[in-house]
Amino acid sequence: MKEQRNGLLLVVSGPAGVGKGTLDKALMERNNRIKMSVSATTRAPRPGEVEGVHYFFKTEEEFKAMVDQGEFLEYMHVFGSNYYGTPRSFVEQHLANGYDVILEIDVQGAMKVKQAFPDAVLIFITAPSMSEIKSRLIGRGTESMEQVEKRFATAFEEVKMIPRYDYVIVNDVVDKAVHHMEAILEAERCRVSRSSDLIESFMEIGR
Repeated sequence: MKEQRNGLLLVVSGPAGVGKGTLDKALMERNNRIKMSVSATTRAPRPGEVEGVHYFFKTEEEFKAMVDQGEFLEYMHVFGSNYYGTPRSFVEQHLANGYDVILEIDVQGAMKVKQAFPDAVLIFITAPSMSEIKSRLIGRGTESMEQVEKRFATAFEEVKMIPRYDYVIVNDVVDKAVHHMEAILEAERCRVSRSSDLIESFMEIGR
């Protein structure tokens, strides 16, 4: 008998510049049963962005109505302007169809998701050291030194949250880090708490 299981919700966080997006992309390229969560936002679409692929674009009224109806796993109001949130229905539908879903989000959002969805698996991605995090931020060459210092200060606060995650992965070598993510998926699928149908089938046979 082939067991039908729901997918896993992977919540991936970590400081800017540690390669979260690179790892997520590589993991999906190697596993066709993994999807990236699509967020809802009130900001206007940018050139090339597609509804339902990059974001679900909502008016502020639509977004607030979704909040009132409890349709988000988490949401936030960014810089007093646009809203961003993770639609519960998108995640739950894909999980029910057996897909694993990656939600790449900051540490505050991750804690909200864990509260709303206790089965979520929280993974923190980091560089080998704080000095390496700073070097990677500088190496991107996309920000001023003042901006780099602000991001580095934020990174220091983020790493303090590692003990509240289920796993931590050091992204030193991409292939190795992706292998660790795959190992986490396999281990989580074997949890007794996720195998109630299998256990029940054995109990039925023994009756």
